[in-house]
Amino acid sequence: MSKNLVIVESPTKTKAIEKYLGSNYKVVSSKGHIRDLATSGKFGLGVDIENHFEPKYVAIKGKKKDIDSLKKDAKESKKVYLATDPDREGEAISWHLKDALELSDDNYERVVFNEITKNVVKDAFNHTRKIDEDLVHSQETRRILDRIIGFRLSKLMQSKTGGKSAGRVQSVALKLIVDREREIESFKEEEYWSVTALFDDLEANLDTINGEKADLKNEEETDKAINSLSKDFKVISFDKKMKKKASKHPFITSTMQQEASTKLGFSAKKTMQIAQKLYEGIDIEKDTIGLITYMRTDSVRLSDEFIKSAYAFIDEQYGKDYVGYVKKSKKKENVQDAHEAIRPSSINRTPDSIKKYLTKDEFSLYELIYYRALASLMADAKVNQSTLSIENNNAIFKSTGQVLLFDGYLKVYSKYETKEDKIIPEFKIGDVLTAKEINKEQHFTKPPARYTEAKLIKAMEDLGIGRPSTYASTITTLTQRGYVKIIEKKLNPTEIGIETTDKLQEFFSDLINVKYTAKMEEDLDKVAEGKKIWYKILENFYKDFEPEVENAFSKMEKKEDEKTGEVCPNCGKPMVIKNGRYGKFEACSGYPECKYIKPKEKQELVQVCNCPKCGGKIVERKTKKGKIFYGCGNFPKCKVAVWDKPTGELCPECNSLLVESKDGKIKCSACDYQK
Repeated sequence: MSKNLVIVESPTKTKAIEKYLGSNYKVVSSKGHIRDLATSGKFGLGVDIENHFEPKYVAIKGKKKDIDSLKKDAKESKKVYLATDPDREGEAISWHLKDALELSDDNYERVVFNEITKNVVKDAFNHTRKIDEDLVHSQETRRILDRIIGFRLSKLMQSKTGGKSAGRVQSVALKLIVDREREIESFKEEEYWSVTALFDDLEANLDTINGEKADLKNEEETDKAINSLSKDFKVISFDKKMKKKASKHPFITSTMQQEASTKLGFSAKKTMQIAQKLYEGIDIEKDTIGLITYMRTDSVRLSDEFIKSAYAFIDEQYGKDYVGYVKKSKKKENVQDAHEAIRPSSINRTPDSIKKYLTKDEFSLYELIYYRALASLMADAKVNQSTLSIENNNAIFKSTGQVLLFDGYLKVYSKYETKEDKIIPEFKIGDVLTAKEINKEQHFTKPPARYTEAKLIKAMEDLGIGRPSTYASTITTLTQRGYVKIIEKKLNPTEIGIETTDKLQEFFSDLINVKYTAKMEEDLDKVAEGKKIWYKILENFYKDFEPEVENAFSKMEKKEDEKTGEVCPNCGKPMVIKNGRYGKFEACSGYPECKYIKPKEKQELVQVCNCPKCGGKIVERKTKKGKIFYGCGNFPKCKVAVWDKPTGELCPECNSLLVESKDGKIKCSACDYQK
């Protein structure tokens, strides 16, 4: 008897889901996207500009075999269930599968689940639906926009500057980094001074002088203020209030990336790789279990079922006083709210109970996600906050302190958010305090800090640029293109990054900016909601964009190529260094009349192992200076390369090459894993 076919995106999901569903189901994987826009047609955009931007799709290189295999499985099945990820990207993959496999409306169902656990997966198969065309059109519009902007502006940048690429979100994120650098460069520090009075059991800081905020600009002003004071200070007020401190919401993609960066030191890319694995499933004894809900989300909502189970857990483990409430959330613009916040799939699966099944990094991230979700449903912490005001010759000094009365959610979250007691003795109005010392200290205002990954992601989220699935990839692209260097965890724009931004702003300031990019995200949301027609957004965009591109090709000043000091052996003109799609190369400055390109020195290739990215061969190579490294034999199409010799094994955490370092240690070439 033929089985039902279930198609998921990732191969790691198939085993668990097939076990949950039973013998009547066969679960296979599409291994992500199967098709993409062609590179044919006008400008190689893969769309028919004159016919409502109708896209032309082709199988992604190497995917034809997968498509043929899936098509065969589909023909042999009773019904096909498309169970790709629960977001717009996943919806689009389902649509491509339906179209490529030639599935009729009667022969398929769309299945969506937010966590890979038995009850949730089985329940999802009782609530199937058809593909949401509006979600597909939204993703399709985004892809076409990114293709048009990416292809047209990247070609412009390559022909006129040293830049390699430009993009709808990428270039706006780069502008934020460059603008911050300009703020730092133009910043002028200002001197200011503080005054502190020290007593036996507390210290107080100068707050006001003659009723106005103390603003001491130099040492002379500071000395004048201090000389006007006596040693005795009179208490003029002592306030004591009980204050509540609420926990934060459970994680969304951006806040998870930010906290993993600041608390665990993870890059956004690493965080998403680990979260993906936790979502898709970890082998625990005889089962493969999805430990967290879907990790690409902008909603802080939690399911009623999870809330109920968490309340029972809190009551049992910590007592009734620790049971909290669901925090209200202001509905932000651009929030899709398609599915839940990031949370553990079971509140009873504590981090310590499964620690032995996780790597060090997997445990750290799971623990952070688990306790953030648990803390969000726990009672507020309570503190007694005291404020003391003392007066001396019309100068007011203040001191504040607090005492933790009830730890509340800090019972589980103090590892990530500590509160220290600072006790101030109780005083009565009129009490006189005698200072032991009155100290002064010089300070200087500081320029705004460069963005860290966490701060840039927060800025992008606040400004409505990009989406949960794009934050990490945007930062990765900026570093790979050489537009940004990460120095001491800060994002520093390079010379070429600044040049690229300046050129784009000179010719495309009305399109490459925060406001326009955020407005485009709103329009894409409206397409997803069925409130806007997708191709009209593209038509309106293109009629403004293309004339500006043509103008830039005509008027943008071309950067002179760097001369190598050699001459062309064919025509005698100077040789120059050019930037191409696959990096720098040496060519004749007389192009296009002379097309001479200096061949790269041939190197002896010694095969080491297979490439984890494309399946090619990792081979031993030498740099021009004779230094040995190991790279993919399919370069420049595949740029996998490492300095240390690969062992032939892959990292169990991120699937990158394991290498043997000079000190003999076996470690991952991409993450922190060590064998």
